[in-house]
Amino acid sequence: MKNKRTFKLVWKYIARYRALLVLSLLLAAVTVMLTLYIPILAGHAIDNIIGAGNVRFEPLIKILIEIAAVAVATAAGQWIMNTINNKITYSVVSDIRTDAFEKIERLPLSFIDSHTSGEIVSRVIADADQFADGLLMGFTQLFTGVMTILGTLIFMFRINVWIALVVVVLTPMSLLVARYIATHTYSMFRKQSETRAEQTSLIDELINNLKVVKAFSREERSVEEFDEINDRLYGVSLKAIFYSSITNPGTRFVNNIVYAVVGLVGAIAACMGAITVGNLTSMLSYATQYTKPFNEISEVITELQNAVACAERLLKLIHERPEKPDDADAEVLEDVNGRIDINDVSFSYKRGTSLIENLNLSAKPGQRIAIVGPTGCGKTTMINLLMRFYDVNGGAICVDGRDIRKITRHSLRGSYGMVLQDTWLKAGTIRENIAMGKPEATDEEIIAAAKAANSYGFIRRLENGFDTVIGEDGGSLSQGQKQLLCITRVMLTLPPMLILDEATSSIDTRTEIKIQKAFASMMKGRTSFIVAHRLSTIREADVILVMDKGRIIEQGTHNELMAKGGFYMNLYNSQFEKAQA
Repeated sequence: MKNKRTFKLVWKYIARYRALLVLSLLLAAVTVMLTLYIPILAGHAIDNIIGAGNVRFEPLIKILIEIAAVAVATAAGQWIMNTINNKITYSVVSDIRTDAFEKIERLPLSFIDSHTSGEIVSRVIADADQFADGLLMGFTQLFTGVMTILGTLIFMFRINVWIALVVVVLTPMSLLVARYIATHTYSMFRKQSETRAEQTSLIDELINNLKVVKAFSREERSVEEFDEINDRLYGVSLKAIFYSSITNPGTRFVNNIVYAVVGLVGAIAACMGAITVGNLTSMLSYATQYTKPFNEISEVITELQNAVACAERLLKLIHERPEKPDDADAEVLEDVNGRIDINDVSFSYKRGTSLIENLNLSAKPGQRIAIVGPTGCGKTTMINLLMRFYDVNGGAICVDGRDIRKITRHSLRGSYGMVLQDTWLKAGTIRENIAMGKPEATDEEIIAAAKAANSYGFIRRLENGFDTVIGEDGGSLSQGQKQLLCITRVMLTLPPMLILDEATSSIDTRTEIKIQKAFASMMKGRTSFIVAHRLSTIREADVILVMDKGRIIEQGTHNELMAKGGFYMNLYNSQFEKAQA
């Protein structure tokens, strides 16, 4: 059933090129008929040279010229057909890859969080390549193979019915061999595809975190993990290849039996005068051409099993449930004042595992709200909910009195400026990275933002300044410089609400003081949420929320919370005790 569903989904993509497909089929029929016409001509040529002194040169030369013309026409038709098949195959794969990439951008973060990036990349790249190989073989060999079988049967029945019947009776043997092998290869190729994705995921993870691997001396352990996956991939690949490799010898054995029987029966018929030597030669040629497609089709079926297994994984990604779209009547958030109300919010990433329960908060426009608490208390989750990366399970979050589920995601997220502990940089120039949220920004605006964020100094010292090209993770820039670029990006857009999640964690103390001043200027009149582990950085916040186990357990200014002598005071004092120790 899965195979049928996958084939139906693939067919929807192929059907877009229906005209080319029909043309390919017509060319397949024409080239096959021309190919099969040559043995007829060859048989006539042989009949014109049978017997001593019985060679008829005039008709023989005409036949040879006709054979040459047919061969040239066949070659031209096959070249055009192969070109069309290539066009169909790579257009289909391109369409599927495009849909997969677009779907990734529309998938909810819950899917991305639950799948490794390497595994997703493997589906879009490696699986698509494997699928293309199988699909191309299907177009180039399956069509012509089927046409050849039908064509040879027609020609053989025209020459001699009884010999043709012998061929038809022996045909099921080849089909049974191919079917047996096909049923065993699909599951193996699917396992191969899954294991290859696991290997790609590990390699991607190691490359992106090579510094961590070296820092903790996990090179040997990483090699062991790779070897374990590699051994499994070797095992499943060997089994898949073994079964696929016996396809050709198995069908060839059956085909040789067919050829031998045709030769024997034909020789007896020729001796009895029921068939001419030329026609017997044509029959033997057709017997070879008739059985050859079974070898090719068997190979195609094996390759298609691999292609279908890869297509299934790729199409499964494409048909994953996307992020819930905005409501048809969703409002565009404009002229934001920055009032945020969190009303009785509950949320959990997994059913049955409670994380946030009955969370309530009212943030006035322009307030600086700091969120503190131990690891796992829900600080980052609260940010995810504010940005609507995840929707709440219960309650509501409102901006300016409007439920954010009734607001378009684009306008909501565009109203926030985010600077996180983990930097977000793409491959490109410094200028492109800063202007990511405001592509139309002028050079003057970008330079002003860089000066405000204190990044102008190091950017100017780079070889090409703002036109310096960096890698997807910042290349050779230090972690502090990367974070300064992210801060500059927010400085450029200056949205009405800010989220700062340990935004200065990778910056030296001297630079941090300057950045804090820039932040203070930037946060004026803007509702700001500041997640901090160093409590000394949020003493000036208007409201400090102390979270623990998904709930706000204390709330107030720094002085008010210290006066209470509760959880916050203990947390604050413990940091200074560690610093003094």
